[in-house]
Amino acid sequence: MKHLYCDICKKEVKDPYPSRTFFHIREYDLCETCRDDLELAVKQTVRNKKPFDFAWFEKLRIDLIQDGIRKDKISLPKTAR
Repeated sequence: MKHLYCDICKKEVKDPYPSRTFFHIREYDLCETCRDDLELAVKQTVRNKKPFDFAWFEKLRIDLIQDGIRKDKISLPKTAR
């Protein structure tokens, strides 16, 4: 049996099921909670970005994930809480 751990919060994902209980973004595996936090953090930042650029968006997601790995959680903007 494969044991899958979230790269951000380091918790084991019980009954891993792709795109439902864990999410793979580039080389990172995220649990559902961390992915929800990532989407919330990205949403708040993207709303203020004009014009939208997909390269910038992908860099933003990866930067937030790498920052989350260092801090063991995704940092949410104050307005997102």
